[in-house]
Amino acid sequence: MAGVFDIDLDPPEDNVSDEELSDGAKINEYIDQCSGFEFMEDCEKFEISEDSVNQGTEKIRPECFELLRVLGKGGYGKVFQVRKVAGAASGKIFAMKVLKKAMIVRNAKDTAHTKAERSILEEVKHPFIVDLIYAFQTGEKLYLILEYLSGGELFMQLEREGIFLEDTACFYLAEISLALGHLHQKGIIYRDLKPENIMLNYNGHVKLTDFGLCKESIHDGTVTHTFCGTIEYMAPEILTRSGHNRAVDWWSLGALMYDMLTGAPPFTAENRKKTIDKILKCKLNLPPYLTQEARDLLKKLLKRNASVRIGASPRDVLDIQRHSFFRHINWDDLLAFKIDPPFKPFLQSADDVSQFDSKFTSQTPVDSPDDTKLSESDNQVFLGFTYIAPSVLENIKEKFTFEPKSRSPRKVLGSPRTPVSPLKAEVEDGWSRGPLFPEVTTSSSLLPPTGALKQASNVEQMDMSSNMEASAPLPIKKPLGSNTGSFMKQPHPVGGRRPKHLKMKL
Repeated sequence: MAGVFDIDLDPPEDNVSDEELSDGAKINEYIDQCSGFEFMEDCEKFEISEDSVNQGTEKIRPECFELLRVLGKGGYGKVFQVRKVAGAASGKIFAMKVLKKAMIVRNAKDTAHTKAERSILEEVKHPFIVDLIYAFQTGEKLYLILEYLSGGELFMQLEREGIFLEDTACFYLAEISLALGHLHQKGIIYRDLKPENIMLNYNGHVKLTDFGLCKESIHDGTVTHTFCGTIEYMAPEILTRSGHNRAVDWWSLGALMYDMLTGAPPFTAENRKKTIDKILKCKLNLPPYLTQEARDLLKKLLKRNASVRIGASPRDVLDIQRHSFFRHINWDDLLAFKIDPPFKPFLQSADDVSQFDSKFTSQTPVDSPDDTKLSESDNQVFLGFTYIAPSVLENIKEKFTFEPKSRSPRKVLGSPRTPVSPLKAEVEDGWSRGPLFPEVTTSSSLLPPTGALKQASNVEQMDMSSNMEASAPLPIKKPLGSNTGSFMKQPHPVGGRRPKHLKMKL
């Protein structure tokens, strides 16, 4: 990661292959043949330079984008909805993440995380991972232009619905697991999986965002010790600083799955210390309404011993895919977008921001000037930040066609669920009841047959003691605009509770 922006200044190697020597001899022969040529006086002569050779490369700067809405704010900058007004793809909607250099360079870890995010977004291309379109910088700021994800955060959808039925959770978890598996294949661990970092595109498909806490070059047998993430979704081995690898992402997937199915992460408390204590010591309480397949997967994902956690083997995501919870998923069809999402956003226009928090979208978008002047050495840190996606270069002359938008990640400054390293959070006590919705009947290819739905008479538990209650709100209503049919009935307890600090005011 430290070499993300390094420029290779090493001299060429002295060792040359026989093939290269042969090619060089041919070139010398051509030069000898041309050495006697005399150019005619009427020939055009010009100097070879970057401007004359690379004329097709688009020059991107802040003035190429019109600010439309504020999508989010954080300690290091803002996220805007923007429209491109010049060059290729003029008129298209994007999300623009603006970071202040002066804020980033104050902390070596923040600088490293920013460089890692930029590097990973360029390297990783996957259907369920947000696309980086452009990256550029000015003297004071860094700019990331990302695809605009108009479906908003999965967190917003989860807050509206209270909990998901198993077929809905199965769909989202399947797409997320494919994204994580792709990162792991490239030696990248994500380390910040939570509903706020999962976006939905205009069709309702998942897009993983925010790669600031990722760690590169983590392969089999490699561990890292950084304390980072969001407490409620952090694996025990991160909390104990005993060394962690890609297995932490599968723990987080289990915590996310539990959150989807019950209305809150598996271990929560009124403060940070007690939450950590529960993650390390308390039993996992599984509500009786969960199917046998869901209970089994949760227990295997939330194993405190990382070495025996599902997904920890060299097979990684393949072990997840083979679990019976996903037995109705056709993974090839899922990857090819041939399975309809359970929720499709209702969007009225290309710049629709109805799926985002009005706390931000109601603000006037202003990219405030930053008068902070960085030293030359500080600016050297960001060498090589500029980037244009190959898809833009390949289609530089093609006519723009409308594709509904998507959004870059939003961080709320001071939020207990905003990741820092280490996390500092003050949490409110108490839980709030989820919304009550009438049950509706449905059929779905992602749900097991009715006969397969089993209830447990007692709450299943893990290997340590706890007084934690297990309950959840009633099932969700069928989303408006959904084309997946009605949901299968599934029993849920009435008294669902979600910690206030994990809720968002809509």
